Amino acid sequence: MNAPNISESEWAVMEVLWESSPRTASEVAKVLRGDTGWAENTVRTLLTRLVEKGALQTNEGGAAKLYTPAVKREDCVKAESASFMERIFQGAAKPLLVHFAKNARLTPEEVRELKKILDQSIDKEP
Repeated sequence: MNAPNISESEWAVMEVLWESSPRTASEVAKVLRGDTGWAENTVRTLLTRLVEKGALQTNEGGAAKLYTPAVKREDCVKAESASFMERIFQGAAKPLLVHFAKNARLTPEEVRELKKILDQSIDKEP
């Protein structure tokens, strides 16, 4: 399944469920309340949208509906990254990488790791 397009608010809900699921709407709301201040009805609205988009699936857990991710976090990250690169950098990876390399505060270890990844990508070229 292709990863659905999810909003920033929906992403927060998904993070809670990727961390631990299945959960009820009340459980999700309780986790989010401290950081967002959202009421349970707000969370229920977001959960409903995510089910409609195919990002979540539901099943009955006794008296309460349980929510479980229907998509992997990695698939959503990949889709969001591709969308961002297309919107901001017209799909070109080089300007994106140059931008982040110049503006991110990378540790020497992170730079070495990125160099290793780039070197490995050269080795994979046909």
